[in-house]
Amino acid sequence: MRAKTYLREKLKDAIEKGGWSVEKEIELNNPKDPSWGDLTTNIALQIAPQRGGNSLKLAEKIAKGLSLASEVVEKVQVAGPGFINFFLAQGELLRSLQDIIDLGEEYGRCDLGGGKRVQVEFVSSNPTGPLTVGHGRQAALGDAVANLLEWVGYKVEREYYFNDVGNQMELLGRSLQARYEQLFDPSFPFPAEGYKGKYLVELAQKLREEKGEGLRGLPAEEAIPIFMNFASQRIIAGIKEDLERFGVSFDRWFRESTLHEEGKVRETIEILRGGGYIYEKEGAVWFNSSRLGDERDRVLIKGSGQPTYLATDIAYHLDKRRRGFDWVIDIWGADHWGHIPSMKAASQALGFPDGFLHYLVHQMVSFKKGGVELKMSTREGNFITLREMMVEIGKDVARFFYLTRGADSHLVFDLDLAKRESAENPAYYVQYAHARGCSIVEYAKDEGLTLGEGVDLSLLREPEELRLIRKLIWFPGIVEGAAKALEPHRLTVYLQDLASAFHLFYQRHRVVTEAEQLSKARLFLVHASLRVLRNGLRILGVSAPEKM
Repeated sequence: MRAKTYLREKLKDAIEKGGWSVEKEIELNNPKDPSWGDLTTNIALQIAPQRGGNSLKLAEKIAKGLSLASEVVEKVQVAGPGFINFFLAQGELLRSLQDIIDLGEEYGRCDLGGGKRVQVEFVSSNPTGPLTVGHGRQAALGDAVANLLEWVGYKVEREYYFNDVGNQMELLGRSLQARYEQLFDPSFPFPAEGYKGKYLVELAQKLREEKGEGLRGLPAEEAIPIFMNFASQRIIAGIKEDLERFGVSFDRWFRESTLHEEGKVRETIEILRGGGYIYEKEGAVWFNSSRLGDERDRVLIKGSGQPTYLATDIAYHLDKRRRGFDWVIDIWGADHWGHIPSMKAASQALGFPDGFLHYLVHQMVSFKKGGVELKMSTREGNFITLREMMVEIGKDVARFFYLTRGADSHLVFDLDLAKRESAENPAYYVQYAHARGCSIVEYAKDEGLTLGEGVDLSLLREPEELRLIRKLIWFPGIVEGAAKALEPHRLTVYLQDLASAFHLFYQRHRVVTEAEQLSKARLFLVHASLRVLRNGLRILGVSAPEKM
């Protein structure tokens, strides 16, 4: 938005003339309440401590020192503890509206990231079973975060890390072996902690089709790798297919086993040892992570000689650093929260730059149907797969629902509401606004009215028109703010507000009227609304249907 650049320059001049200094770029954001203006800054609160001054009085001094063109800013208001609010002039609002049409698919993009390489690792579910609806939140969140970062100028790579070694994988192999043997002998014992989902019965049947009875009675050391590899390969293939249906594509699938095969775990431990962070006790190898802020030291190599999960994860992140990323974002569920201090300590020990490794932790999601919360357990085989949910409610609604709350908030996913075609369903409400706009454009076309040159936007004066324009021109700021905070739910909230403003506009004002110039101006506003709705939904990975 041109007004932001203009106001930053004017604010900086006023601040420097007043004898204060500004170290960072002045932040100009959209206020939560439209009655507070179009743009607001808290710069007075930031610089007041320089001289122990009162932030409210400082804001008033800065506001008085501003020399602003009336065609850009209509009014300046100081509020609260020291916010400076700006109300844009109608001419500036209309110029910004023109930008939407001029920029088209590029509207909302910026170069905040400057081309820096960012890796976003998410989902990373162990290949012990199909993706469930619980994994859907992380898939939607990770992909939307990656999309946001791309929109603001980062070069983003999406990565899926899967553990294809260890106790869980061995248990998967034993579980499949039991299901396979039970096809011939139902009394064959099933592991007490085995995976009980029906997907293993289906895999066992496929294995029998391929191998017949050829795998019966094999000794455990020979059987487990065979069954484990058969199961994991097919489960991973299913996970990839489900994610593609969900609109998520990864640039790289990283196998944990490669870290061991290439000696990277041992190498990492030796690097830590060289830095003085390793000691041995009771036959195990320990990381002195408490020196670096962890609550206690951590075992990296067990007494049995097997590396721990932490050891492989440290090696994995050293590998990420060596691949040249400027920033690495790991998206984890809340059950991994305790692992973060250890990884932060390892980052320091390995000399990673401050801020290189960032964890975005999301709370769990629960599902409700018929007013009752559904109890699910992957190990017990009691769950709804992501694929089943997409069949029932569709990819678009699922992704939108997952992104309606911030990652740090527990999400209750109401499956009944997700199927409802009404304004209560936020995904339907936003998509319907787009479809309704498309129908208006089509009707206008039938009436011989199309978007052309020489539109007199000054005819847009009604409160509902101006309210909608203000919502539209907030879009770049919403995208930038959501990207900085890694909070795509800001966009779902914004799109619902925008849809509400659009619905109110067309309900109160006919677009195609007997007044041709007014009709053209309103049609222009409809086209701008459609563009912003499309761009916003695209970031969320949700389609913008033309008919519903």
